Amino acid sequence: MLETLTVADAVELAVVERNGFIESRHAGAAVVLSPEGEVVLTLGNTSALVLPRSSLKPLQAIASVTTGAALEGEQLALATASHAGTDRHVEVVRAILLEGGLTEDDLACPPAWPSDSDARDELVREHGEQTRIRMNCSGKHAAMLRACVATGWPTEGYLSPDHPLQVHTREVIERLTGEKVAATAIDGCGAPIYAMTLTGLARAIHRIGSASGRSPFALHRVAGALVAAVRQNAWTIDGPGRADTIAIEKLGVFAKGGAEGVMVMVAPNGATVALKMLDGSARATTIVAATLLARVGALTAAQIEDLSAALPLDVLGGGEPVGKIHPGAGIIGL
Repeated sequence: MLETLTVADAVELAVVERNGFIESRHAGAAVVLSPEGEVVLTLGNTSALVLPRSSLKPLQAIASVTTGAALEGEQLALATASHAGTDRHVEVVRAILLEGGLTEDDLACPPAWPSDSDARDELVREHGEQTRIRMNCSGKHAAMLRACVATGWPTEGYLSPDHPLQVHTREVIERLTGEKVAATAIDGCGAPIYAMTLTGLARAIHRIGSASGRSPFALHRVAGALVAAVRQNAWTIDGPGRADTIAIEKLGVFAKGGAEGVMVMVAPNGATVALKMLDGSARATTIVAATLLARVGALTAAQIEDLSAALPLDVLGGGEPVGKIHPGAGIIGL
């Protein structure tokens, strides 16, 4: 039986406060690594297995590029994105495809509406429809297809766990996490997703976040270039006014949220946090991750206040703020 995160394993990470009344509580687990990669703080059972969901995208993007997908700048950042489907995002994804002799028809991710409300409303007004390229994972898929083209692997069936690209991706993930994959599942976009411990996920993200673009090792060079590309093009990884983009712009961190309440974040000094909300909610993951980095001295209290003001954390009553979503007492009092 696989050891997955349970209620007994979890601790309170965030609360929803309305007029001084704690209306809801979010429990989960979190681990923080020092700039040197040592575990300095754990909350809950960080040895339990989790599915990283889109927080795995940095590892998948590195696998695609080390296989031969020649991407840099905005294109490299889009390869690790859960983008909002704006026209600007679509333009970059389309360029990734075209430069590899590919088209939108080669994408195997499901059709979707943009998650950006303005882009979605514009499509509706124009009587548009859901498309694969608007799906938030299309950048990752375009990078995977480019890797197949570069290596000579078939693009047909590129999402099969047995496809050479996915076998290579799994090997890269195991190398970065320092763990053997415990289980394989299928993500919402159709790509294989792998179970790992929260500590293993943090270890991998720390290695990526602290890598140098001048490293003699190809994997580290790609990782360094990817993190630099995301930090320089924060709009790519999420979208205007969205959590990952806000965190990167405000704090200079490398941040990547995943579905079902997963978040990874690397501070400028290399300190790293990985967390999982047991109930799957993402509404508090960004502020909790940043607060944990502040607790170990990687960010300042002023930065956390600035981030909190920029994120959609207000609890409304009659259209006016009457409370806040904020880290739980256990985190604040660490």
